[in-house]
Amino acid sequence: MAAIIEDIKALYRNDPAARNIEFLLYPGFQAIVCHRINHFLWKLGLPFIPRLLSQIVRLLTGLEIHPGAKIGEGFFVDHGAGLVIGETTEIGDNCVLFHNVTLGGTGKHKGKRHPTLGDNVLVGTGAILLGPIRVGNNVKIGANSFVVMRDIPSDCTVAGTPARITKRDGIPCDEELPKTILSLQTQQ
Repeated sequence: MAAIIEDIKALYRNDPAARNIEFLLYPGFQAIVCHRINHFLWKLGLPFIPRLLSQIVRLLTGLEIHPGAKIGEGFFVDHGAGLVIGETTEIGDNCVLFHNVTLGGTGKHKGKRHPTLGDNVLVGTGAILLGPIRVGNNVKIGANSFVVMRDIPSDCTVAGTPARITKRDGIPCDEELPKTILSLQTQQ
């Protein structure tokens, strides 16, 4: 219940159009509340019921969140249609995702297959992050930044195709994303 209260606070913090109890009608809010229930059932070792419920939620809201995904408190999805969050995704606290964001796998990894986002991460519309990459804390990923398959350090803004670091610690720059041990291993 505490996580849902933090999700409501995040909704009001991040959406200037939110008034009164209208948030109950937001598909992103409906999907995260259902996910929190589904994730609880998933952790109990009941895979069929949460998978079935997550598919029903996908049909009703347009957001696909696997019940195995770990999502921190204060999560907010704005205009969530087309959102995909894979099974081994981990999302920190106070993160914001916009519509058509994919946190998916590449099909080349076993075990941990999906991205891990730190705290205070904003992912813009249409961004695609694939594989077991790590996104640091306090990161902004620009709209249509795809396909991000490398780790992103903390305190950065990333944008473009291919995604590049455009700001680090508040200072404008133009840097390639660093190659990671994981991405080097998958290329061999």
